[in-house]
Amino acid sequence: MPPDHDDNGIAVPSGRLGRLLRLGGMASGIIGNVAAGGLGALAQGKRLDMAQLLLTPANTRRLTNELSHLRGAALKLGQMLSMDSGVMLPEELTTILAQMRKDARHMPPKQLQTVLNAEWGVGWYKRFARFDVRPFAAASIGQVHRARTHDGCDLAVKVQYPGVRASINSDVDNMAALLRLPRVMPSDIDISPLMAEAKRQLHVEADYEAEARHLKQFGRFLAGSKNFVLPHRHTELCTPQVLAMSYIESEPLECLYDAPQKVRDQMAAALIDLVLRELFVFGAMQTDPNLANYRYDPKTGCIVLLDFGAVQPITSELAADLRALARVALSGGVDETRDAMLRIGYLNSNIAPHHQNLITSMFNEAIAPLRQDQPFDFGRSNLLERMRDWGFALGKDRELAHIPPAAILFLHRKIGGTYLMCAKLNARVALRPMIEAYCNESNKTP
Repeated sequence: MPPDHDDNGIAVPSGRLGRLLRLGGMASGIIGNVAAGGLGALAQGKRLDMAQLLLTPANTRRLTNELSHLRGAALKLGQMLSMDSGVMLPEELTTILAQMRKDARHMPPKQLQTVLNAEWGVGWYKRFARFDVRPFAAASIGQVHRARTHDGCDLAVKVQYPGVRASINSDVDNMAALLRLPRVMPSDIDISPLMAEAKRQLHVEADYEAEARHLKQFGRFLAGSKNFVLPHRHTELCTPQVLAMSYIESEPLECLYDAPQKVRDQMAAALIDLVLRELFVFGAMQTDPNLANYRYDPKTGCIVLLDFGAVQPITSELAADLRALARVALSGGVDETRDAMLRIGYLNSNIAPHHQNLITSMFNEAIAPLRQDQPFDFGRSNLLERMRDWGFALGKDRELAHIPPAAILFLHRKIGGTYLMCAKLNARVALRPMIEAYCNESNKTP
């Protein structure tokens, strides 16, 4: 039947003007609250703390509610920045942004019908034996529905929210304006390259035809894999705003948390090896480590990989620099480490020597698990907490105005997300031999 009954969905503002007004109103409201709070603090003789003024409960509610309502690039960028990307945001703001990864609202059936009428034509529901109007998953850019064709093919149909692609640039610009508010980030940091890369990635991610190509590409990369399975695209139903794929019965990755240690270790090792193959073999990386993009098929024992919108190419030059950095991570000295970090952009010649030493020390701390011969115990380690504390401390140092290249930050997002999955699995993995296997220049073919 056509999707004509009501539910709890919330319509997505689809016009550029409507989205701009909502984002502008959100920014103005937050700035107004900051100003009012500042005047109140001065009247009471208190010292102004811009971070506290900005991140009040009222502003927190305004930010999360508005971005969750808008969805699209504004929400996606907020989610990106909360994923340990290496951008030094205040801890309070990172916590707020992380909450938005869990707040997914879907559009109401009438808006869904309007979108699908435009993509498939009026009467599209006659093409299906069943089409579930209520989505089983909803995210920042689109929502996913179960469907079955008349010939019995079970599908997962991803439908993009209206207006998302047209509003990417303005959404990102408005979010950038919020980040440039005093004390959110160091004033000397130029976030323009990061915002430009975010726009580029979001335009790619909002192109479902490009995602269909990425899905096919990774299906070829992982053909015959004993560890991973991917859905197949249903070509005749795919459009720039609709992606139809085979539906794979699976369970959340959390179902493995109580699995035998050997199984958890094997799954974690497979996830780590996938990252290494993406960096050094495939020449492409899926950079969205959202836990919902990884599921488990208990029948085959395989991890189901979903969502190939955020795929970043890895140039041969970057792969060579990363391979050199991996070799340094295992056995390099101080000078070799600094040279490798300079080539990639973790450091530059304008950074003060004491800051270079701090960043190099942080790097050496992060790679310590790669150097040990025994398996690294992700569940027992507090490495991630130490890295976060170190990162927040660096972020508060207003004299340090350096962000690594945007492409590297998005790779870090994937690497950090993989670490989190391994930690949730309480896995134990010998990392050194895995890294050594990819340090060889000859290891380049899928």
